[in-house]
Amino acid sequence: MKSLGFSPQLSGALTTSSSEGYDCLSRPALRLQHSRRHLGTQSNMFKKKPNIKPLAPLRSSDRRKIADQIIRDFDIEVPGNVEEQGDKIHEASPALSLGGLRNSLMPENALSARFSTTAGPELKQVSGTVYAGTHPGEEQRILWFKIEERLIPTVYTLWRHPQLVPLLYTPEIVLKKLRSGAPLMTPGLARGPPFPSKAIKDSIVAIASLDKPSVPMVVGICEIDVASLQEVKGAKGHAVRGEHWDGDEIWAWSPAGKPGGSAPERIEGWDVDTTDASLRGGVEHLTIEDDDDDDAEGGVSLNQEPEQHTRLGSRNDFVEGEDARPYEVVGEEDKELSTKDIDDAFWKAFIYGVHHHRNTHKSDPRQGLNFPINQSLVISNFVLPYLPIYSPAQAASLHIKKTSWKNAKKFIKALDKQKLLKSKDRDGGECVVLDIDFDDEIFTSFKPYKLPTKDTPGAESGGGGGGKSIAAGDSPSDDSIGQKLQKINLFRPKEAFSPVFEASSASVKALYLPTEIRPIIASYIESENLISDKNKRLVNLDPILANAVFDGNSSLDREVIAKGSVPRDALIDRMLQACSPFWVILRNNETRETVKAKSGNAPKIQITLETRSGNKTVTKLSGVEVFHINPQPLAEELQKACASSTSVGQLMGSSPKKPVQEIMVQGPQKDAVVKALEKRGVNRHWIEVLDKTKGKKK
Repeated sequence: MKSLGFSPQLSGALTTSSSEGYDCLSRPALRLQHSRRHLGTQSNMFKKKPNIKPLAPLRSSDRRKIADQIIRDFDIEVPGNVEEQGDKIHEASPALSLGGLRNSLMPENALSARFSTTAGPELKQVSGTVYAGTHPGEEQRILWFKIEERLIPTVYTLWRHPQLVPLLYTPEIVLKKLRSGAPLMTPGLARGPPFPSKAIKDSIVAIASLDKPSVPMVVGICEIDVASLQEVKGAKGHAVRGEHWDGDEIWAWSPAGKPGGSAPERIEGWDVDTTDASLRGGVEHLTIEDDDDDDAEGGVSLNQEPEQHTRLGSRNDFVEGEDARPYEVVGEEDKELSTKDIDDAFWKAFIYGVHHHRNTHKSDPRQGLNFPINQSLVISNFVLPYLPIYSPAQAASLHIKKTSWKNAKKFIKALDKQKLLKSKDRDGGECVVLDIDFDDEIFTSFKPYKLPTKDTPGAESGGGGGGKSIAAGDSPSDDSIGQKLQKINLFRPKEAFSPVFEASSASVKALYLPTEIRPIIASYIESENLISDKNKRLVNLDPILANAVFDGNSSLDREVIAKGSVPRDALIDRMLQACSPFWVILRNNETRETVKAKSGNAPKIQITLETRSGNKTVTKLSGVEVFHINPQPLAEELQKACASSTSVGQLMGSSPKKPVQEIMVQGPQKDAVVKALEKRGVNRHWIEVLDKTKGKKK
C-alpha cells in the first residue's frame, strides 16, 4: 500500500486524486470547502485556561454525525475500493473506507464537554464544545473544538491529517509572535504569491514556519482573501486571525495533567511543494490499494469447516509452555488490527477457553459449570482471559465492540450457528448459554498458543495472560486484601508567598500539610508584629499579605483591603486555597518521603448504577488502580459474593498507554462493592456513588 501525504492511520481509508493550487502531487483528496459562518474577532481565546466542564463519552450515533459533518465541511472525499475481475469491474462497498475515515477524524473513544472563556480586549464571553479523543499509542488530547456550530481542528488533528486545510508559511520570528496571540499581518506571509487557492476569507488555515515547513503550529481564520493576493510587500492589515496554537491552553490540556505533546520534526504530506519534481512524475498515477483479499465486511466466515477456524496456527498455534513466538512479538511496534484480525482473536480465544476448561475438569460431566451461563460471563471467563494481549494498545483494540459482531449476544449467536453451543434469548434481550459441546472436534483437537505472562505490559488490561485461572475456578492472589491505606492532601505555596515562608526558613518549592502551613503563617505574623492591638484574632495586613492574598478583584477583597485587617483563621484559609493541591496515597508502611505526590485533587473511586435493556440494572466500578487494587481479582470476588456475572474492560476515554479498568457487575450491587473495597483499606469517604437509575447523586 502506498500512502501519499497522509498518516498511516488514515491512508487506508482514502484514495488519491489530483490536487489543486501549489500542490501538484497525486495525493488523498481532502478538499476544504470552507463555511462562511463568521466567528467574530475571538482571538486569544485559549491564551488563558478555559472553563471546561466534565467530559462525557459521545454516543456512537453522535460521533458518526460529527464525523460526517467534518467530512462535509472540509469537503473530504470518501472513495470506494475498485477491483477488477475479468472483464467486469466491481466496486466494493465504501463502508470500511468511511468507517476508517470517521474513526481517524473522531476516534471511537471520543468525549465531549462544553467550555466557556473570554476573548478580545473587551473580554467577550465565548462558549463552545471541545472534543477529546485518543489515537492508538497516544495520550488523550483535544482534537476539535466547536464555536457557533463551526468545527475547528487542533494541531493534534493537523499533525495526523496533512492537507486537511490550506497551509500558509511565515518566518520563525513571526511565528513566535503568533503563538503569543498576535494576528498574522499580510506582509508576514511567505512563499507566495501564489497562495493556496482555498485560503479565502473566513476559511480555516494552518500556519507553519519556514524553518519547519511541514509542521503546522497555528490554526487560524483568514480575515482577507489570501488566495487572490498579488503582492504582500508593502501591504497592510491582518491576514489571519489565530484561534489556536501549539503552546496554548487547549494544546496543554490533558486529563492526567501532563504537558502538551511535542510537535513532530517533520510530517509527510504537508509542505508537498518541496517535493522533487522528478519524484512527482514518478508517483503521479499511483493509487492507494489494499492487497488484502479478505472479505471487505471483515469477520470470520461462519460457513467454514471446523478445521478452518483453527487455521490461525500459522501465526500462534504453539503448545503451551514451549519457547515460541507469541501472537504478537513482544516489543514489536504495535500495528492497528483489522476487523478480521479482531474477529479471529475472539473466535480463537473462545476455543482456547473451552479447551482449557474441558481439560481441567475432565472428571466432571458438566466440566464444573452451572448452566445457563450469562452472556457477559461467557465473555469474561471464556474469551477475555485468552486474548493474546501484549500491550495497552492491543488491549484497546481487542474489544467486543470492534468485532464484526459488535456485541456479546451476536457473538454467541454465531457460535450457536456453528453448533458449538446452545443459546436462548431471555426477557430483556439478554442471551444465555444452555450448553457447550465440549466433545466437538474444534475443542478436542485445539493446540493452545502461548499467552502473555502477567507481568507483560498490557496483559492485565484485557485479561490476557493470567486469565486461565479464571476459567479454572482459581483466583489470582490479591495482596490488596487487608492493606492499610492513607490518603494525604498536600499543598505547594505560590511564589508570591515566598517572603512569608522565608521568614521561617521554609521553601515555597516544598509540599506541606495544612497543619504545617499554619504555624509558618503564624510565625510570620508574629515576627512582623501584625497582630491587632484591639483584637488578638485580627491580623493587620502589610503590603506583602495584601498583594499576595487579596488581589482586589472581588468586593470582599476590596473591603478587607480598605479595613486593613482580617481574621487570622480567614487569612490562613485564604492562603491555603491559593496553594496548588497535591495528593499521595500511602500503602502499609510507606511514607511521604518514599512516594511521589501527584498534582491536583485526590481521586475517588466511582460507582455507577445504570439501567440497561429496559429494566436490567448493572453496577460499574472504576478508579481502583490508584488505591493499589487489581481489578481482576476484585471482579472475581464480586462474582462470587453477588452470585452474579462480572466483566473487566477498559474504561471508555482512558489512555491506551495507561488504561483504567472498569468492572461491571450485573444487578444493583453497590453495598457489596463498598464492602469489598473496605476490605482493601478504602475509606467510604473516598467513594463516589452515582445512581442513574434514580437520576440523583448520592
